[in-house]
Amino acid sequence: MSVLPDLHLHYVQACQNLSQPENPFIAHVLQEADKDEITTKGITLKLAGNNHLVPVPRVTDGDLGVLVSVLGQAAFVTGLDLAYNLLTDAGAKTVAAFLQENSTLQYLNLMFNDIGTSGAELIAGALHSNQSLVHLKMTGNKIGNQGGMLFASMLKINTTLEKLDLGDCDVGLQCLVAAAIALTQNKSLKAINLNRPLLSSQQEETTVHIARMLRSNSSLVELHLGKHQMKNFGVQQLCEALYKNSSLRYLDLSCNNITCDGAKFLGELLKRNQTLEILDLSANRIEDVGAMYLSEALATRNRGLQLLSVVSNNITGQGLVALAEAIQSNMKLSHIYIWGNKFDRNACVAFSGLLGMGRLEPGCTDVAPYEVDGEAFLAQQCRGPA
Repeated sequence: MSVLPDLHLHYVQACQNLSQPENPFIAHVLQEADKDEITTKGITLKLAGNNHLVPVPRVTDGDLGVLVSVLGQAAFVTGLDLAYNLLTDAGAKTVAAFLQENSTLQYLNLMFNDIGTSGAELIAGALHSNQSLVHLKMTGNKIGNQGGMLFASMLKINTTLEKLDLGDCDVGLQCLVAAAIALTQNKSLKAINLNRPLLSSQQEETTVHIARMLRSNSSLVELHLGKHQMKNFGVQQLCEALYKNSSLRYLDLSCNNITCDGAKFLGELLKRNQTLEILDLSANRIEDVGAMYLSEALATRNRGLQLLSVVSNNITGQGLVALAEAIQSNMKLSHIYIWGNKFDRNACVAFSGLLGMGRLEPGCTDVAPYEVDGEAFLAQQCRGPA
């Protein structure tokens, strides 16, 4: 007999015992949980507050107290999605207590709540002893530089966490340096999102420290460094560090200040590094010269990269045709994203040809071909990099 129908009963009883108003959305989700298939890996309870198709009440700190009292008896719930709700530092205190007591939760999504520095301190502190959580999303909570440093310190102790998202959290230089130092010791973390820090210095100290970390780290697979104000010097530091790195698969350098000189360093990296599989250069300015550097490497020496995004890089027909020709000769490169550049007739013909012959699958790019009076054009598809 399934134990799932009892979960709603426990929830109602907990609401009555704690004199908390029952959140009808949470009650509905728990009541419907018996329709989910329980596997040996458990289920993820989805209570995100950004469902535009079905308006839902957002989870508050008070709701969370009732919810975790029920989840403490529900070992089959291994994931909890609380993104886009109304949780504050008070809710973070409840989360921290739950993490210290719970030994089954593996995934926790707290994206875009209202958790600050004190809440970050509580959650990071709980992860010092927690041995179950594998993936934590804190993205969009304004924990600040101090809160970020607390998570960096946690990485020196925790040996279970594999994915940590701290993007758009208003972390600063000290946090990024501390995280880089921690990851020279940490052997368990596989992915980290450090997008959009608040940096006042133009010296790229953070990139230097991250590059130093990549020289010795052998576990990190995915690294997001979007909106770091990174310039060509920073790219050079990263590339030199990645020449001998054999673990990193996904490098996100989107929304930086990388020009053709930075693309030249990346081209040299692609000639020597066969480990990197995804490279996101969206919203930089590599232009035609930079696209040519990348194309040369991909056409002649690299057989590792599978996805390349050069969206919005001020590339014109010359550079786009070079990329199309690289795809023709490099069968490993299966995904490319090019929208936001300057398409001329030759570029449209080249990519229409790739799509027409099946070399490029429609779901593996962000453009779709069409014709007007026999002339080829490209339209945007609503797809983006993986």
